[in-house]
Amino acid sequence: MTSRETFDSTVRLSLVVPVFNEEEAISLFVDRVTQVFSILPEVVIEFVFINDGSRDHTLDVLLRLQQHDARVRVIDLSRNFGKEAALSAGLQAARGQVVVPIDVDLQDPPELIPTMIAKWREGFEVVLAHRRHRGSDTWAKRSSASWFYRIHNMIASPRLPENVGDFRLVDRCVVDALKALPESRRFMKGLFAWVGFRTASVHYTRPERSAGSSKFNGWRLWNLALEDVTSFSTSPLRVWTYIGLAVSALSFMFGLYIALKVIIHGVDVPGYASIIVAVTLLGGLQLVGIGVIGEYLGRTYIESKRRPVFLVRQIYEGGDADMASNAGAELPAPVLAAPRA
Repeated sequence: MTSRETFDSTVRLSLVVPVFNEEEAISLFVDRVTQVFSILPEVVIEFVFINDGSRDHTLDVLLRLQQHDARVRVIDLSRNFGKEAALSAGLQAARGQVVVPIDVDLQDPPELIPTMIAKWREGFEVVLAHRRHRGSDTWAKRSSASWFYRIHNMIASPRLPENVGDFRLVDRCVVDALKALPESRRFMKGLFAWVGFRTASVHYTRPERSAGSSKFNGWRLWNLALEDVTSFSTSPLRVWTYIGLAVSALSFMFGLYIALKVIIHGVDVPGYASIIVAVTLLGGLQLVGIGVIGEYLGRTYIESKRRPVFLVRQIYEGGDADMASNAGAELPAPVLAAPRA
């Protein structure tokens, strides 16, 4: 039985919003969401903002906003843990029967959420927001994203739907499944795909940012791609077996060629070029192979420590009694500080 069958016609919606140095965008985001849902009184909203170690006045803006809006809850992390950890914290804290991770920059349009809720009412536990195109991204980002999805879906399982970010609607049962996953290094797009459940898609065109600038640079995106590959595929390890076999076969054939050449033509004056090429080629292959093993070994080492995904410095609760009455959203006690109103 899904959660929509256990509640009345009121829909309790949690918007999970990780923020890092986004003081300019917060008010615009809340005003836009309020405008969208002003004509949908049956949807009860809570804003779950996760302050991911912001160094500007993001926390101050959120606390001032909370004084005037009881729907706002603030999870203040002890430092910057990254978006994947912040999203995990938001999913832990969300109390709604449906949860929507969404960016504060309004590139994820709130106007799409009512359509997603309609799909959820049809019986889908997951409703993906699929971008028609990536026109708002740079050429480099579009190209790298295309290659990322192509390579992931070729070597890893489960498949990731292309041009789908974290913006999606998930049912309470999906949130509970994600909360039960034990790993500390989390690639959320992969975890969303791994848990499965009945899935539908809605399509949209992604606009430009409303304020501020993106906090993801090329290095962070590269590390996120490595996190994905090492989390959901062992193909980078397996491929070195075949590379080793191929190099060994080539070496064997080259040895036969040298032996036949000596038998037919005698011993040539040895040169250094071929030796240097062979040594550097094999040395480079060995170092790359060791590096790939190191990536997996490092991940195993980090997971073996069993450290929490995030630490919370403070929880600032809102005063929304309707949402607070919804059970099943307590955060793990060892991870979090005591809540404050």
